[in-house]
Amino acid sequence: MCIAALALLFCSLTGQAGEPTPLKVCAAEDEMPYSNNKGEGFENALAALLAKSLGRPLETVYWSDPRYYLRDFLQKGLCDVAMGVDTGDPRLLTSEPYYRSGYVFITRKQDGLNVDGWQNEALHSVQKIAFVPGTPAETMLRAIGRYNDLFNYSQQLVGYKSKRNQYVKYENEKLVAEVAGGNAGMAVLWGPAAARYVKQAATPLTMAVVPASSQRADGEPVQFHYSTSIAVSEGNEALLADINRFIRAKRTEIQHILAAEGMPLLPETAVGPVAKK
Repeated sequence: MCIAALALLFCSLTGQAGEPTPLKVCAAEDEMPYSNNKGEGFENALAALLAKSLGRPLETVYWSDPRYYLRDFLQKGLCDVAMGVDTGDPRLLTSEPYYRSGYVFITRKQDGLNVDGWQNEALHSVQKIAFVPGTPAETMLRAIGRYNDLFNYSQQLVGYKSKRNQYVKYENEKLVAEVAGGNAGMAVLWGPAAARYVKQAATPLTMAVVPASSQRADGEPVQFHYSTSIAVSEGNEALLADINRFIRAKRTEIQHILAAEGMPLLPETAVGPVAKK
């Protein structure tokens, strides 16, 4: 009886040892179109493809506040990888880029505005422009003298919530809907965040990629094109190497997922700028 029990225990232990460990992926519980806890985002799909390629079951670790998830989740070992991180982020180890994209000017096709840069007259003629505060779009709206008259409209979009001691989320779907519905004449948004909703809009919309670099009022450059990577914490070089192999081997499948979003994809450069999108 004792021998049988020991044999059963041995089989159980060896079976567990043969099972691959889950790949724990940090993901937003409600930050569409990137991810949500229903798995409906394009980063959910990319994480599933990564785990499958590595032969490991996917375990998603959800966060709710983007301000702290890298520190409180990835760097503390609660998850193994984070999707959608700026290439070269100095706090982490980042993979080879799996896409490069840019900010876009979004307008109604019927308006024929053809916005091609920050000197375009339409940026002064439209009454309202939807944007996310704290992004390069805000920097250039300040530079061209539009930020102050758009301030109340921008606050209205989030119910005048204060950013003090709390995360205030600007919904990409709502900002695109502002343009589609005619309440705003234009939006300036990160292309991957807006593309799904531009594609789904009942009113035909156009996306024009913002030029790669512009200048603030003081002459400092403002970047609008960024490369995106998968990140691991410091010291996890072996997993990073596996991820880089995955990106090279599955580039076609990755591009298919991104193209299905309708996002603008740009040629990769040697090193993408590191800054907040």
